[in-house]
Amino acid sequence: MSKDTQASSTPSSVTRREFLKTSTAAAVAGAMATQLLTRAYAQENNVLKIGLIGCGGRGTGAAANALEADPNTQLVAVGDAFQERLESSLANLKDTEFGDRVLVDPDHQFVGLDAYQKVIDSGVDVVLLTTVPHFRPMHMEAAIAAGKHVFAEKPVAVDPVGVRKVLALSEEAKQKGLAVVSGLCWRYELGMRDVVKRVQDGQIGDIIAVQSTRFSGSVGTPTPRQPGWGDFRFQLKNWYYHTWLSGDFNVEQFVHELDKVAWAVGSYPTSCLCTGGRQVRTGPEFGDIFDHFDAIYEWPNGIRYFAANRHWDGCSGIHRDYVMGTQGAADLMAYTITGANPWKGEGNLGPAYVREHREMFESIRAGEPKNDGEFMAHSTLMGIMARMSAYTGQQLSWDQVMNSQLDLSPPVYDMDATLPEPEVAKPGVTPFV
Repeated sequence: MSKDTQASSTPSSVTRREFLKTSTAAAVAGAMATQLLTRAYAQENNVLKIGLIGCGGRGTGAAANALEADPNTQLVAVGDAFQERLESSLANLKDTEFGDRVLVDPDHQFVGLDAYQKVIDSGVDVVLLTTVPHFRPMHMEAAIAAGKHVFAEKPVAVDPVGVRKVLALSEEAKQKGLAVVSGLCWRYELGMRDVVKRVQDGQIGDIIAVQSTRFSGSVGTPTPRQPGWGDFRFQLKNWYYHTWLSGDFNVEQFVHELDKVAWAVGSYPTSCLCTGGRQVRTGPEFGDIFDHFDAIYEWPNGIRYFAANRHWDGCSGIHRDYVMGTQGAADLMAYTITGANPWKGEGNLGPAYVREHREMFESIRAGEPKNDGEFMAHSTLMGIMARMSAYTGQQLSWDQVMNSQLDLSPPVYDMDATLPEPEVAKPGVTPFV
């Protein structure tokens, strides 16, 4: 589902280039020392100190999951764009059974658009990146530069420029011996691992077609603008409805389905043709995102993937992923295979939210850090590919999108900044960049 925001706030206006340059420069100085210290923690099996960047619902949940995953962890620093969200998150975390390991002193509670850098610089070993998607590449860059292990919620970018940045950072993390673990939680669900492996092992024969359908209701009521709010603050409060912040809902939410399918198929598509629009979310309060998408992805070997999702209240709902093969079919969400080699498994997504952190910590302590960088970036690009196709009305290739220069960053990062009025894409008119 959608994740609540952090995003964080600088008192003065800065450009994206200046923002990145300043934050990265501050982190580089201590990168090597931090990396060596983190390896010492792993080798000695001592406490791993966690920093939370983004204190919304998913961030609070991720912090609780991380504490549950390993009793030798402590939450020691938190950061968010909004004071009230930070306070609420800490109160909720202290009220859990792991509250005795929520050791966040007042001087380790950071608010603002620069809060992420302060968390990274506060002596933590692992950072949980759970802000709105736009900020993921920026925050990951600062974390890797400072030698921190990273848990990155999905999706990891909102545009191709961001995806390429994450791919490069993931490679840098490998060279530095840092873990990069993804919040694409189905990869850590044991039942899903089982059914996907059976598909990959040929239990349904050769894959010929795939279908995902995720029809659900709305995700909540937009927050009204309050007196004194600048455009930046207002849009950040309503991040889900602004493409530059969320990537649109087929990137932010449907990325789970896209990732499961790419995982089962074993590769990524080479082209996509997608349609979409605004049928029920038509008012200006809904920013510039669509409310439905319907995509056709194609692979060179003839596999076609039909992927449809929508947010319409009062309509029938469904959430399924089917993989059809020459000898049967797999219903991924039901853990079922029918056809020549029938099978029925079972699964439970709940423990996967803890397992993704447990496997990260285990890999750090073993000195063999996990790296999910490639699949979390490529699955994100798969969602961006469909969005760009729907927005432009054009069939697009994987290479076109991967090499696109589209950068959705705002001109400045300033809570009081005036931003351009959100413009809803018009297929056939909106250009491919």
